[in-house]
Amino acid sequence: MYSPTVFSEDDLLPISALADLCFCERRAALHRIEGIWEDNVATVEGSYLHKKVDLNPSSEARREVLVTRSLIIRSLRLGLLGKTDVVEFHPLDHNSFSGFRPSARTGKSDFKSLAEKCLVFPVEYKRGKLRREMSFEVQLCAQGICLEEMLDIEVPAGAIFYGKTGRRMEIAFNDDLRKRTEEAARRLHEIVRSGVTPTAQYEKKCDKCSLISMCMPKTTGTKKSVRSYWEKALE
Repeated sequence: MYSPTVFSEDDLLPISALADLCFCERRAALHRIEGIWEDNVATVEGSYLHKKVDLNPSSEARREVLVTRSLIIRSLRLGLLGKTDVVEFHPLDHNSFSGFRPSARTGKSDFKSLAEKCLVFPVEYKRGKLRREMSFEVQLCAQGICLEEMLDIEVPAGAIFYGKTGRRMEIAFNDDLRKRTEEAARRLHEIVRSGVTPTAQYEKKCDKCSLISMCMPKTTGTKKSVRSYWEKALE
């Protein structure tokens, strides 16, 4: 299990970095250690989808479900910080929303009180078609763990919404997925603390990565950083 170490606010890393880490540890290091970012069609479409969700951070009741967008969440236990696309509050009875009027001033204590009367269900937006993707599931599970810690409740499941097909896949936060998520958080902090970018190792999935032209996995097999490589090449 994950170390009981409690992180400070200054040590928190983005929840989204877990998806990078699960896809490729080198990719996560290029983003977090070397500050390298390169867009491709996939990242641009993904950013656009998230921006559409973030345009109006608010809460609204829809078909007896309270939908909350862009909720800031964090876990001091895992050392993670992020912003949800959507969190749904499904009432446990018809009085769950009684007296609750969401507004721009709705705070953590308000949501904590509401969560005691509802099933809390995070939803992460992704581009593309409906498919199983462990990196996405770990990212979503991390959101669930953050909500559990902040609201002092149990979050048993969430969903990933795929923009291209307009469908979503429900993901259960079982023991195996929780263990994977905690291990990913531990590894992410370990890599960032080390300040060392892992060596490139080419795999077929590299062809879909937006950083392939900077990472050059087929030609860079040393422990030197990409930034050092480019500085030397430009001399």
